[in-house]
Amino acid sequence: MSQLRVMQDSSFEYIDEQARSNWIKLRTLVLVRWIAVLGQTAAILLAWSYYELQVPLFMCFVAVGASVLTNLMSIAFYPDNKRLSDVEAAFTLLFDIIQLCLLLAFTGGLNNPFAVLVFAPVIIASSALSTQLTIILGADAVFLISLVGLFHIPLMDKSGTILALPDIFSFGFWAAILIGIIFIASYSRRVTGELTTMSEALFATQMALAREQKLTDLGGVVAAAAHELGTPLATIKLVSSELISELDKYEDLKDDAKLIGAQADRCRDILRSMGRVGKDAQH
Repeated sequence: MSQLRVMQDSSFEYIDEQARSNWIKLRTLVLVRWIAVLGQTAAILLAWSYYELQVPLFMCFVAVGASVLTNLMSIAFYPDNKRLSDVEAAFTLLFDIIQLCLLLAFTGGLNNPFAVLVFAPVIIASSALSTQLTIILGADAVFLISLVGLFHIPLMDKSGTILALPDIFSFGFWAAILIGIIFIASYSRRVTGELTTMSEALFATQMALAREQKLTDLGGVVAAAAHELGTPLATIKLVSSELISELDKYEDLKDDAKLIGAQADRCRDILRSMGRVGKDAQH
């Protein structure tokens, strides 16, 4: 009966933003960072060796090395299946934004076409973190990319010629990044919210169907039990009633007969209550 009561009192609650952020595994972000490290290293070496650009290799590899060191520390101190909290995931993505902006500052600022990669951490945040932290990370990305546009080491070829976009194109590139962060983050947030709502609705439907199936199976068991026990209980009730009427001179035996009748009635009531389980449920 305790299991039946739990089934009847069970409820379903939607998963909030805090719980959804805990779905992010540290291993996933570490893997993405390894891919970014390989891409950044390849781009630096290609610009230095093939295009013969005057790239500050030491400072660039210091920035890349910071990502490598962070990954190694994450692997060493945390298990592979660790899931990040909302704040932990936010700090991880903030580090990626800062590291990318430093690398851009060493390689031409907004004249570097890879500046658009600042979208990646913001999109991840909008898909997994709370709205408040997503706004904070987006604002940080806009602030840092604006600083990179103002303060950076210019790109120069081997002859010392500065490679820079005209001011109007630099401003347009900055405005495009700003608008892109706001638009893409908002769009990703909306789509992710709708997908999550649909998943929760599907999960609730599956729970309801599973519960309905359990109640159907229970109803069959109760019906069979009532059918099999109905006749014995009726016989016990009839015999106890006859004993009560014939044991007026024996009070102790009469009380026992009354107890037998009461227990038979109790068994009948239990079978009826089992048959009603779930019929009056509101969820």
